[in-house]
Amino acid sequence: MAVQLNHTIVHATDKKASAEFLAGLLGLEVQPQFGPFLPVVVANDVALDFADAGDGAITPQHYAFLVSEEEFDAIFARIEDAGLTYYADPSRRRPGEINHNDGGRGVYWADPDGHFMEIITRPYGSGS
Repeated sequence: MAVQLNHTIVHATDKKASAEFLAGLLGLEVQPQFGPFLPVVVANDVALDFADAGDGAITPQHYAFLVSEEEFDAIFARIEDAGLTYYADPSRRRPGEINHNDGGRGVYWADPDGHFMEIITRPYGSGS
């Protein structure tokens, strides 16, 4: 069997709110709670398992999602409809813009706990 990522834990101050925030933007569903986790499963069966951060300390992480052009349009519309600040770059120097890296499109935004989310239509290094 080839090595595959199966799941990762995303710490949150409110796992339900954070899972619903991401699932809503990406057009996904929050899965039933499994132990202490609320999973959001993406198309390649990788689960983001949202868990409450017991001590309240959260180290922001980065999560990038590869999406189709059509999915990008729908997700980006939901980002704009939610009034979220978005960026073309991870250093947050280009607010209100999207990027066109590798001939595709990409955008970054923060979730309620400061995790930096990203959608891209082309994998990095895949195009011009």
